Amino acid sequence: MAKRDPIVAIIGRPNVGKSTLFNRIAQKRKSIVHPQAGITRDRVYETVTWTGRQFTLIDTGGYVPESLDTMESAIRAQIQLAIEEADLILFMVDAYDLLMPMDNQIAELLRTFSKPILLIANKCDDEKREQHRYEFFGLGFGDVIPISAQNGRRIGDLLDLILENLPNEAPAEKEGPDHLRLAIVGIPNVGKSSIVNAILGVDKLIVTDIPGTTRDSIDSEVKNHGQSITIIDTAGLRKKRRIKDNIEFYSNIRTDRAIDRCNVAVVVIDAVKGFNRQDATIVRSIIDRKKGMVIAINKWDLIEKNSNTMKNYQIDITEMFSELSHYPMIFISALTKQRIGQILDTANDVYVSGKQRITTNALNKYFQHVIDYTPPPAVQGKYIQIKYVTQVKKEPPVFVFFCNDPKGIKEEYRRFLENRLRKQFGFKGVPVTLLFRQK
Repeated sequence: MAKRDPIVAIIGRPNVGKSTLFNRIAQKRKSIVHPQAGITRDRVYETVTWTGRQFTLIDTGGYVPESLDTMESAIRAQIQLAIEEADLILFMVDAYDLLMPMDNQIAELLRTFSKPILLIANKCDDEKREQHRYEFFGLGFGDVIPISAQNGRRIGDLLDLILENLPNEAPAEKEGPDHLRLAIVGIPNVGKSSIVNAILGVDKLIVTDIPGTTRDSIDSEVKNHGQSITIIDTAGLRKKRRIKDNIEFYSNIRTDRAIDRCNVAVVVIDAVKGFNRQDATIVRSIIDRKKGMVIAINKWDLIEKNSNTMKNYQIDITEMFSELSHYPMIFISALTKQRIGQILDTANDVYVSGKQRITTNALNKYFQHVIDYTPPPAVQGKYIQIKYVTQVKKEPPVFVFFCNDPKGIKEEYRRFLENRLRKQFGFKGVPVTLLFRQK
């Protein structure tokens, strides 16, 4: 078994530039950078390669000791988890603000862990500002490394020091592209992070009762029946007109990217609030992007039930959004863990279904009977003849029907053919594309 990458965590009080350093080292805008303090909340991970060696970098939220604020307490718990995971701590301070009481409190926390620590003075944009670093020697972590995350000053030197202080682990094996990448999406406060935590069995993501807690997309690896699955937790999606500031705008961009990266999306619906227009917008976005999809009705433990409740709930949703009849629905509770195990199993079924390829012989043998029994309607007295059908693509599957007049195929008949295709060959939860070409 390959050893894991060494882990480096960036720790510090709010607004010292942790996310800017993370993005600088990762060479991508993965962490949200904003002048407002407290933007980074969950731990954000990225694999970094420097001079042929590899490590995992973790960005964390700003540490606010002793705060009773619900969000800051949750962030504090996540930072402690990041410290426990890490092989090396980058303790960041601000050379512009100089030493703050909160820096001393964080130093006290870090001293309770037996971890190697590099003390970094950020915002040392020039040699004059660099002199401010001596203010921090009293923290007791040895030399203070001056950098500027904003303009990249001395970042190469910092990376060299990181490698010098890391255990010399072999690079971890990378997951191949052919595996299930599962995005957990939905409107704010429907329980997405709670679902991920229930699946993982650890509190990797912050969970509070404040809507919109998760702002960054977080990847987690899990095994299901021996198969590797990447789970992408995402910020809650809102309608664009309800995005009140840049932070939510950036979070929505990241959620969009998470959907783009996944091959199956689990759309979480609040069982109490029911399926609404925002949910429909998310579903439409996933279908339009040709991603596999599972509908997870969360908080099912709060619903009064009889023998027909689940069936009627499904009927109500499909009446509002008819295409959802092609996608599996599971009724879960992140709180009680009810049917949580079905999420991965169902998503994997969808993933496998999207990879199947139907032989041309099997397709034509089946559709010959279907079309003979129910031929396409004539258009202005002209008969529409479908000659043969073949699958030209998988993941997602695309089928081409060759006919004498492609424009004569009406939408109702296209839906009829899709329904028959799904009934015969499956593709539950998979977006299916039917194309009509001249023959």
